[in-house]
Amino acid sequence: MLGPVDYLPTYEAMQAFTAARTTGTPDSLWICEHPPTYTQGLAGRAEHILAPGAIPIVPTNRGGQVTYHGPGQVVAYPMIDLQRAGYFVKEYVYRVEEAVIRTLDHFGVTGHRVGGAPGIYVRLDDPGSHARLPQRPQRRAPGKARPDPNPEASIDFAGLGKIAALGIKVSRHCTYHGVALNVAMDLEPFSRINPCGYAGLQTVDLSTIGVSVAWPEAADLLSRKLVTYLAP
Repeated sequence: MLGPVDYLPTYEAMQAFTAARTTGTPDSLWICEHPPTYTQGLAGRAEHILAPGAIPIVPTNRGGQVTYHGPGQVVAYPMIDLQRAGYFVKEYVYRVEEAVIRTLDHFGVTGHRVGGAPGIYVRLDDPGSHARLPQRPQRRAPGKARPDPNPEASIDFAGLGKIAALGIKVSRHCTYHGVALNVAMDLEPFSRINPCGYAGLQTVDLSTIGVSVAWPEAADLLSRKLVTYLAP
């Protein structure tokens, strides 16, 4: 675990680690916490950053739009050789999300996937509910039209709060960037952006839904779940 570290040097270190990898380089998992920082993905649009104030904005090469990192958030950066692991990017994303879902389950919280919107969400009125979401990912029948290419305008987040954001980069079959789980944060900075490009999307943490857990405990549990679910 790296603990509290600045975002930019950590990002640069991930890039350097990935660029220097060979087929024999062991995979790595970095667990850390960043000071207040907005990060903008490759698809990021300036209009999704509403009022950043003094919080720095760091452009990155991960997928997705803008998100916020800050104290009280567990940030996990799995650096996995997917070719060696034996699965593709879509399954990698599923496995990372599954590790978050299993971490939340340990605390009595049910994490949900939303079709077209990577990350993990919880029901605001009943965070422990196992009832399936109408917004859950749906299997597309043969011949059926593909989903709306502009999901920002069509996804219904009513009654949901986002508790974990996902953004990745794959270079030469190797992953970096990763997932951020909100544990006990000042959530106000999320109100100054459209989180992940979705206007009005509510962001929550474990604390606001009634789960009191220290950062080291949440970090240790998430790291163990990631090791389990990202195994070849």
